[in-house]
Order: sequence, then structure tokens, then C-alpha cells
Amino acid sequence: MRYRRADIKGGTYFFTVNLANRKNTLLVDEFDILRGVINKVKKQHPFKLDAMVILPEHLHALFTLPEDDNDFAKRWMLIKAGFSRQLPKLESVNNSRKKKGERGIWQRRFWEHLIRDELDFERHVDYIHFNPVKHGYVERAVNWQYSTIHDYIKRGVLDENWGGGYVESGDVDFGEVG
Repeated sequence: MRYRRADIKGGTYFFTVNLANRKNTLLVDEFDILRGVINKVKKQHPFKLDAMVILPEHLHALFTLPEDDNDFAKRWMLIKAGFSRQLPKLESVNNSRKKKGERGIWQRRFWEHLIRDELDFERHVDYIHFNPVKHGYVERAVNWQYSTIHDYIKRGVLDENWGGGYVESGDVDFGEVG
């Protein structure tokens, strides 16, 4: 069976990307490296970063691609590889990854969702910004430093009191596992 992904040129996509070791804190420990790699990939293969949150072992992002482009998979491959290359080889690597010359830092796949309309966009931006509260890292979304919520507040899109307190709901998990 062939795994199928959305492929709308110029589309806006939501992503969940996970580390292989979900107990790791590498993404916040090495945040400056990750940010540098994302910015480098953005210059080489442009996209608009609409929203993002970096958590210790996973991240969520919302990208809008150029009108003539649908290759988000290449961007994630470059981000993941660029980040991995700058880290010492300390992780354990299984035989399958060794045979393919892969590191053991990232999960191979990622979750993507094509944004359908403005409400879907807003819902996913809110999900991204609220995620550190959901996971119990902070009581208020503004208190998480690895988030684009700060840009949204600066631009007046969100109030700094937005996203305080967690209320359990039956919403979908947006690609999160565990």
C-alpha cells in the first residue's frame, strides 16, 4: 500500500513532527540549532511559517507553501536532516536505520493536514499555541518561550491572557501520539 499525502500547490498545512525518543528534550535543549536550520531551509525552499510551537519531544507547525509548490516533504526532510547533522551521534540506532544510513533522532513519518478554510486555520493556530498548556508545561500559553504566540500577541491578534488554563475536551488529537 502506498502512503498518500495531500499535495495542493500553495496550500497551507498543519504538521506534527516527533522525535523517535518521546522522552527526549532535544528540541528545546537544541532550540537555537533547530531555529537556524528552519530559517536556512526557508531561504532555500521558501514557505510562510504561519504558526509553530516547539515542545521537548515534538513540534507543531503551520506552513503556507508558494503558489507553484506542494513539496512540504522535502522541507521536512531538510529540516530533520539539517538538525540531526549538527548533533553528536549519541542516540541508539536500530538495524533498519543503520542499513539506510539514518540517525535515530526523528520518527520517520510526520502527521500533516491540509487546512481547508479560515476556521480550520484558526483552530489549528489555537491548537499550536495552546499545546504547552495542554501538556502541562505552563499554566498560560504566553509563558512558553518556544512558540509563535509571542508574534501573535505583538501583532495584536491575540491577547497575552489568551490560553490560560486547561479544559479537557473531546477534540481530535491533531496527530499526537502518547
